[in-house]
Amino acid sequence: MLTPILGSTETEKVLAFITARGDGYAYEIAKFYGSNLRGVQKQLERLEHGGVLSSKKVGRTRVYIYNPRYPFIAELKKLIEKAMSLYPKQLSDTLSLRRERPRRVGKPL
Repeated sequence: MLTPILGSTETEKVLAFITARGDGYAYEIAKFYGSNLRGVQKQLERLEHGGVLSSKKVGRTRVYIYNPRYPFIAELKKLIEKAMSLYPKQLSDTLSLRRERPRRVGKPL
């Protein structure tokens, strides 16, 4: 939907994922959309280099979040949220659902 503005569908997917969940890493985003991992990694690197996203290492995983110092962050989030409101209901619901794996052995799913 925002491909003409953002330049690629991968960029829209990455930004929508991070907007909905607050953070994300390349494998998680690629797996969610069934996308190519390298394509997602390239977009994350490009957005970080441009100052839109920032990242930190958590163990061996690089986790990306919005860069709070980016001057247009509020406007960008509003644009992505507006686009997400037009997504199919099932995609929108799954995108906003964040389930973590149980940490305790024997804990019911």
